[in-house]
Amino acid sequence: MNTPRSLLRFLPAAAACLAAPAFATNGYLPHGYGMKAKGMGGASTALAEDSLGGATNPAAMVWAGARMDVGLDVFMPKRDAERSGAGVASINGKVESDKTRFFVPEFGYNHMVNSDLSVGVSVYGHGGMNTTYPQGSFQCPTGPTTVAPANMLCGSGTLGVDLSQLIVAPTLAYKIHPRHAVGVALQLGYQRFKIVGAQAFAGLSSAPANVSNNGYDSSSGVGIQVGYQGRITDTLSIGAAYAPKMNMGRFDKYSGLFAGNGDFDIPEHYSVGLAFSPLPAWTLALDVGRINYSGVPAVGNPSSNAAPLGAANGPGFGWQDIDVFKLGVIWRLSDTWTLRAGYNRGDNPITPADVTFNILAPGVMKTHYTAGFTYALAKDSELTGALMIAPRQSVTGPSMFNSPAFFGPGGGGNETIGMKQTSFGLSWGRRF
Repeated sequence: MNTPRSLLRFLPAAAACLAAPAFATNGYLPHGYGMKAKGMGGASTALAEDSLGGATNPAAMVWAGARMDVGLDVFMPKRDAERSGAGVASINGKVESDKTRFFVPEFGYNHMVNSDLSVGVSVYGHGGMNTTYPQGSFQCPTGPTTVAPANMLCGSGTLGVDLSQLIVAPTLAYKIHPRHAVGVALQLGYQRFKIVGAQAFAGLSSAPANVSNNGYDSSSGVGIQVGYQGRITDTLSIGAAYAPKMNMGRFDKYSGLFAGNGDFDIPEHYSVGLAFSPLPAWTLALDVGRINYSGVPAVGNPSSNAAPLGAANGPGFGWQDIDVFKLGVIWRLSDTWTLRAGYNRGDNPITPADVTFNILAPGVMKTHYTAGFTYALAKDSELTGALMIAPRQSVTGPSMFNSPAFFGPGGGGNETIGMKQTSFGLSWGRRF
């Protein structure tokens, strides 16, 4: 009775209650899904720890058992941008993004139809980015001898973007063998976006009125994720998961900004993993994954593309595809306490050639250190916490304002974007 189309009608309401920008750390995707995975650097492809399997590996749900998980992560990024050496001296300066605290909820529920079949749902923030830079003291030329107050990209007022993506993922998982399971998650996606302060780029657009300061726009789409998880021995598990690119509706209010007339899809991504328990109290987990940002023109097209903004081959953020390595360890200290630690290392998708566009979205993070715990409140109830610390990373490159379309060679100098991150979250889980 509930078709994907009818379910999509409920996504805006779900987003209002559950979605916040994930402000993620492997590009703009989170370093992990579910509080247990977040405490292990995100490693989870070969594990079945909670009911967030619809976000990572749907096959895990049939191993996770009947349970529910509700969590909230407090994400605290610090972002900054600086321009120096510009021939137009009044555009030199540094700003820091104002907003430094965001709340990212998660929810999962899994029901065992029988010992070999499960149905469930995972609800999570899939990706996001946010910057809110004050106008600052920048002044941009308005004529041969005059300048006017402006923000870092020579627009007026606050400069920044807000992108959030919510996924509601109904899942079905089945044991095809006592030691092997497959799963599928229908991914119902909702996203919203706005940008302010980028008025200076309207003249480079195929639709100048649809570049900046048009308020929030939203779109939805349907995708799929498939997975496999197997127990090779009593001490070794393996897993694999794959999600093709999710085609999302266009942001019509920003058809003059994103390549493809406002198109902004969710990138293809996949992972393989293993989990090994050398001793009953210890488990080591390793995931290797890839996120193919280049398949989404709005994100992957180079910012130097010689076409108008919004055109089919228009400029994008220039993000490269990235590989991600996640390593985690579990120590079951007692029947009451379980401790976790992890390391997440991802490539930086941003090159120096595209630094100007990425003042808006400085997804430069590489290294993340994590820790976590689970405390058994009762036989069927538990509290889980996770901490993530990511040291500051930065990228420096020549400003787009060196282009003849703006101030010419030397006029824009160089720009540096940087970010560091901390997050801490708690979740409550119950087994049925």
